[in-house]
Amino acid sequence: MILFRLIRHHRRHGPDEAFYRLQAEDALAWLERHGVRVGPPTRVLDLGCGTGVFGRLLLERGCEVRFADAANWLPEGPVRSRFTAIDIDRDDLASLDRHDLVICSNVLEHLAHPDRLLRAIPELLTPEGWFYLSWTNWFSPWGGHDFSPFQYFGPRLGPWLWDRLIRRPRRLEPFRNLFPVHIGPTLRRLRRLPGVGIVAVAPRYYPECSWLMRVPGLREFLAWNCAVLLRRLG
Repeated sequence: MILFRLIRHHRRHGPDEAFYRLQAEDALAWLERHGVRVGPPTRVLDLGCGTGVFGRLLLERGCEVRFADAANWLPEGPVRSRFTAIDIDRDDLASLDRHDLVICSNVLEHLAHPDRLLRAIPELLTPEGWFYLSWTNWFSPWGGHDFSPFQYFGPRLGPWLWDRLIRRPRRLEPFRNLFPVHIGPTLRRLRRLPGVGIVAVAPRYYPECSWLMRVPGLREFLAWNCAVLLRRLG
């Protein structure tokens, strides 16, 4: 269980590079436990990569990694040449080609049209390719991100109360760059995808409690972040 390590690190250092590296290393260990093999010659797409922490970790493991996001926030160096600019909400994701492993970490809740991404999953994978999807569900303790836990008052009243009571600046605005995403409806959409099967579902930061994801309602509040592993059916 990595949750308490993440909380401790965040309190001491904030969301720095090491904070996201901890998340990526833990997620990669979970993928490997479920049969995902990483290393040469695995072709990886880090979709919605941000600063590319997850993808750079896979580069270190010998994978062939492509980074994609709306803007290039990758660090200076050779890794920037592996970047492709794409707006996940608007652009044709099929232009990214097919990959053995696609990583889409904490992106879904920032999309105005998440169904576009979900429908594109089969077309992004090679036969028997893997797709790792994780997002912060709205009713989790961190569902409001930088105005949590005021999201429990709703996507409009919550930020309004935060601004007047806490008076701390925030970057995220509901329905502009943060959108309520729930576990139950998202899993139902994923199960309807043609040619793709769900291999595992777990609370990302405590996957030992994967049983929680079989309890509707409860999982929406107690799963801090939902992680889903899918595989293209050969």
